[in-house]
Amino acid sequence: MEAKNATTTAAAVPGTGDVVDQNTATGTVVLRGLTVALDSAVGKIFVEDCCRNTEGLISDHDIRAKYELSDEDWERLAGNSHLLRTVRTERDRRILSGESAREAAQRHFAKAPNVLNRILTDEQIPPRHRIEAARELRQAAGNGPDTVGPRESFIIQINLGGDEKFVKEFTPCVPAPLPSDDGEV
Repeated sequence: MEAKNATTTAAAVPGTGDVVDQNTATGTVVLRGLTVALDSAVGKIFVEDCCRNTEGLISDHDIRAKYELSDEDWERLAGNSHLLRTVRTERDRRILSGESAREAAQRHFAKAPNVLNRILTDEQIPPRHRIEAARELRQAAGNGPDTVGPRESFIIQINLGGDEKFVKEFTPCVPAPLPSDDGEV
């Protein structure tokens, strides 16, 4: 059931009895039975997830499960011109800012420790390559000597009244390295 006039297009949302104005300046989508403006906090997160979907970082199944989208809901999204335009704009912004590439690299990098472990434990691979794999794994795990950066300090300040204050500064200590499986530190 649709109602049209010269200025707006409204569509009934099946099962909710709601009518959604699809020509608002920002656009809306229906998620879990609720109308959400694309410029709201939830709408922006949904648009980002749609961008990740178009970039291949989130599968159709994952996005549909996250937002509990039925087949009808999914098809309805494909016809939402505001959503499509907003997703295209956000995708272009992510590409130009490098955010898309960084996210993709982080997802690919998550697979690197498994590959490095296979290199490290394969007796057929030359020792030099196995040692390099161990160094890279140590770096990725954050257990190497070059991973200790500057430490934050914490300041506790208690106002005791008037001009009297109690101030104590703490600097966290560097944690001791964990022993490896073979007993070496």
